[in-house]
Amino acid sequence: MKAVILLSGGLDSSTILYKAQADGCECHTISFDYQQRHRRELHSALTVAKKAAIAKHQVVNFDLRQWGGSALTDDAIDLPQERSLDEMSENIPVTYVPARNTIFLSFALGYAEAIAAERVYIGVNALDYSGYPDCRPDYIQAMQEVFRLGTKQGREGQPINIVAPLIKLKKTEIIQLGNQLGVPWELTWSCYAGGDVACGVCDSCRLRLAAFAELGLVDPLAYAS
Repeated sequence: MKAVILLSGGLDSSTILYKAQADGCECHTISFDYQQRHRRELHSALTVAKKAAIAKHQVVNFDLRQWGGSALTDDAIDLPQERSLDEMSENIPVTYVPARNTIFLSFALGYAEAIAAERVYIGVNALDYSGYPDCRPDYIQAMQEVFRLGTKQGREGQPINIVAPLIKLKKTEIIQLGNQLGVPWELTWSCYAGGDVACGVCDSCRLRLAAFAELGLVDPLAYAS
């Protein structure tokens, strides 16, 4: 099977890359430079892709800072820091980027159909404390119908399938899966802050660190605090 993998370079997306390989797929990874605050993740995406020796890695460039609407695309919006897990779960946070996964999946769909791929893997997770609307099962189900209706392959009875193997897993379970698959955590990047060293205090860092700690493991990534 041939698959397109949405690879941000983070913990989740790196796990689905290794999962796709374990599923027997020829993997083509795609990353997005949308002028995000944390563009440092693109380096990790490339490094992880090279480590996994995938068929091809590509970066798509566009600018979501043109309209902002998120702490990740507008420097005037403060990045949440040092929040508890309970605080993170109260509301959809300002790190939500409007329609980001719809944009990403649209690019991935076009790429997948162009290379006659059967699958698109995405590392969305509905149990994450962030509660992003475009990481939930009903959203993925709706996008699967878009994949079917909006492509030649779909209309001819061979729709490209969206595979979201992490959608119902806890962060600890994702790490356990990644350990089984041999994901190189030290090469991954989860921090939203945009520095050269992970901050350790943004929501993404705290979720990641809490999951490693719950498992009694040490995150091999270096942190500023």
